[in-house]
Amino acid sequence: MSIQNREIAAIFEEIADLLEIEGADAFRVRAYREAARLIPGLAEGLAERVANGADLTELPSIGEAIAKKIAVIVETGRLPQLEEVRRRVPPSLRELLQLGGLGPKRVKALREALGVASLADLRQAVEAGKVHELPGFGEKTEAQLRERLARWQGPSSRTPLIEAEELVRPLVEHLRGGPGILDLAVAGSFRRRRETVGDLDILVACDDGAAVAERFVGYDAVAEVLSHGETRASVRLRSGIQVDLRVVPPVSWGAALHYFTGSQSHNVAVRRRGVERGLKISEYGVYRGEEAIAGRTEESVYTAVGLPFIVPELREDRGEIEAGERGALPDLVTLDDIRGDLHAHTDASDGHDSLAAMAEAAAALGYEYLAITDHTKHLGVAHGLDAKRLAAQIAAIDRLNERLAKRHEGRFQLLKASEIDILEDGSLDLPDEILARLDLRVASIHHRFDLPEHRQTERVIRAMDNRHVNILAHPTGRLIGAREPYAIDLERVMRAALERGCFLELNAQPSRLDLTDLACQQAKELGLKVAISTDAHSRAGLERMRLGIGQARRGWLSADDVINSRGLAALRRLLRRA
Repeated sequence: MSIQNREIAAIFEEIADLLEIEGADAFRVRAYREAARLIPGLAEGLAERVANGADLTELPSIGEAIAKKIAVIVETGRLPQLEEVRRRVPPSLRELLQLGGLGPKRVKALREALGVASLADLRQAVEAGKVHELPGFGEKTEAQLRERLARWQGPSSRTPLIEAEELVRPLVEHLRGGPGILDLAVAGSFRRRRETVGDLDILVACDDGAAVAERFVGYDAVAEVLSHGETRASVRLRSGIQVDLRVVPPVSWGAALHYFTGSQSHNVAVRRRGVERGLKISEYGVYRGEEAIAGRTEESVYTAVGLPFIVPELREDRGEIEAGERGALPDLVTLDDIRGDLHAHTDASDGHDSLAAMAEAAAALGYEYLAITDHTKHLGVAHGLDAKRLAAQIAAIDRLNERLAKRHEGRFQLLKASEIDILEDGSLDLPDEILARLDLRVASIHHRFDLPEHRQTERVIRAMDNRHVNILAHPTGRLIGAREPYAIDLERVMRAALERGCFLELNAQPSRLDLTDLACQQAKELGLKVAISTDAHSRAGLERMRLGIGQARRGWLSADDVINSRGLAALRRLLRRA
């Protein structure tokens, strides 16, 4: 079975949620939860490890019982224990978890105290004003639930980009293993690097479409074949995502790739320019009358309508057509521009790997520097560091840097840093004395997301008033599909950062991607530079920089707009506040 790590983690996360709703033993729940947290960050696929006979219990948080369950999932694609608990917990109760703002503990409390077993029950309890009376809820929580219920339109049908990557990568490899493929691309919103995707669109140029379609529908992760023809086919994978295949002749490759990449509004704007020039543009090519004048390459499509090539990330009809006309398209940042990562965690707080392991992983990526930003003391759930522990880490980094300088001939260095909690009043949870000893300070909000906009905004600006703060991390606090951004005047925060010599982070963690693409564009227009950082909690997490790069490119950012495109000496100059 070609099952991915994230699919295995999702199974363990779901069983942990459902067992917690049932009130199962806390240690049993924690075992599933810890495994679900660890597995997505592993560099190697668990399916490979099982196939190679590796001892899974050598991995942290994986005991014998969990290891056996992983083997069952890899071999069968399912876990009987999950199916059993699903039968015990009704679907209407499970749906409450998808609303947002309700974890399994709260669902359990609502069920036991108020008999809530469905969204309808919850709506009735909220309208009757009963929820805020429960311990751990309160009036603000009740108001938030009322708002979410008003917006509820059912579970999202979109898949986070990283999950789509992990699902489509082995399918693409499977297709490339067949004969006769000349070109292959995953198109649609995936190619435009949107943070979530709907269906996946795979485009293939070849001479034998029937053979490719047959190989496509025969992929072992296909749960259902929706349609099957010689030039197009559609399937639903075990994960639930739909994948559509289109096979085109090589002569139409560029036109088809442009058409199926979208966005629709961008394509409409390009076709409109074609009409003005007496051309017809379709997925088959660019035509003047009956004559095909372009379409073998995407570049030829744009040339036909008097435009330079526009990269997929910009194709949202947000001014890219006009910029192309003026010769003003940005030279977008690339992964090769990045010289280091400014937000990463170790096992000193809530990361999985040691200082040395994180350093070697960053050096292996060709970086010049990596900032170690373990959490500070206020975030107790993440084992945050107090001043004493941070001082010890500073000394440890100094010692390690001496060894790294010899090993890497002075080409790599760890930066002494910290992710400092912003308290409700805007103060920081560590004293200035210890912060002054750091190379870099990243400040962030991890609690009281419910403050009114003016208070949240003032809270952040007051934190940036502290001369030690360099970067505001994950500036809106959103978790894609799970938590809405907190109320904040982001433009005012950006202007305040610019005035104080601070920067905002584009957090590349796949559940965050915070800043949004539009916010990146706004920062660029204001002249505010950003840091693209992974917020890595493991060595594998460092490799997610590509997700931040995709978001930055969608936000029109060039290398000059990104502070960690600089070498270490230039970065230090940027971080120096007056």
